[in-house]
Amino acid sequence: MARDNAKNRHIRKKAKRVNRSTGGNILVFLMLVILGGFMLLPVVYTVVQAFKPMEELFLFPPRFTVSNPTVKNFKLIGQLIDSLWVPFSRYTFNSVFVSAAGTAGNVIIASMAAYPLAKNDFPGKKALFKIVTVALLFSGGVLGLAQYIIMAKLHMINTYWALILPSVATPMGLFLMKQFMEGISTSLLEAARIDGMNEFQIYWSIVMPNVKPAWLTMIIFAFQGMWSMTGGNFIYKEELKMLPTALAQIQSGGIARAGVAAAANLLMFLPPVLMFLITQSSIMETMAHAGIKE
Repeated sequence: MARDNAKNRHIRKKAKRVNRSTGGNILVFLMLVILGGFMLLPVVYTVVQAFKPMEELFLFPPRFTVSNPTVKNFKLIGQLIDSLWVPFSRYTFNSVFVSAAGTAGNVIIASMAAYPLAKNDFPGKKALFKIVTVALLFSGGVLGLAQYIIMAKLHMINTYWALILPSVATPMGLFLMKQFMEGISTSLLEAARIDGMNEFQIYWSIVMPNVKPAWLTMIIFAFQGMWSMTGGNFIYKEELKMLPTALAQIQSGGIARAGVAAAANLLMFLPPVLMFLITQSSIMETMAHAGIKE
């Protein structure tokens, strides 16, 4: 017993030496506060601008406070919405539907493709993954012409498919899911196969819960990218256009609509933030337990 107590005291002393000092902890905390405040400034500025009256919008230097807050900018958006040829609800539905379908398809397709690449051996596996890695180097602008030609050949121009299909097969999502899945114990999957589970059951019941941080992160970034998408390269029918296109039409009135533009930017900014806040706790909780081994 005395030997165990001495050993425990030695471990505690060693852990104490490894930990930072109180001054170091305070310094790190202050640095994080400063960095967090710096990153928060654009968010605060976006919110404040939406409630500024016209006479405060163009003050120099820019102010992060508003002296006479007003909701007039939002009322003007409502008035301008009523003058649109297509109902505003139609633009909203288009963006919500495309964003939800594209995000769900992105997570499902990327995870199902990543599972065999990460946990199965088959001919051409390394070559396929190299193709995925090379695809990470290409930006959306480079692929725009090729995507348009393919969509035109498939007669998908002016359809939702032209916006959803290119978004469900992203190399970044596949790469992220594969890297997370490689950390799953192979013996766990073998035990599931011995118990009679097929590959889809293993993928859905074992693999996906263990890579929860990956697909929650994918949901955030995929939804953010699709929510801000205009679809102008593939959609020409007014009734199929996205919400950013409608808000851009509302804002196209020069300086006189600067307040409306600020309010519209805030409206476009809120859904991705809400999506992040909803999934943040799950991401943090899962990451905290991701490295724990039995």
